[in-house]
Amino acid sequence: MTGHIYRDVTLEQHVRLFRGAMGAEFLFMDDNARPHHANIVDECLQSEDITCMNWPAYSLDLNPLEHGWDMLGRQIAAVNPLPPIYRNF
Repeated sequence: MTGHIYRDVTLEQHVRLFRGAMGAEFLFMDDNARPHHANIVDECLQSEDITCMNWPAYSLDLNPLEHGWDMLGRQIAAVNPLPPIYRNF
């Protein structure tokens, strides 16, 4: 993916519309992938007045998807506990 594709597909077709629906409290979060921080992407975000969250490189603690999977796993385990034979794995 290039910065141009990221801007054209992700930012202009999805993020910009979602920001419009969310209003002024919208805070955009992406990772530190090179295309996400190309000059053309930064210019697009500034022109659309989209605020970005600072994201440290390789930080799993700030990855909401990892927390979501953990929550889902705990809820499934609470409803369907493993039989005793599988608990030590």
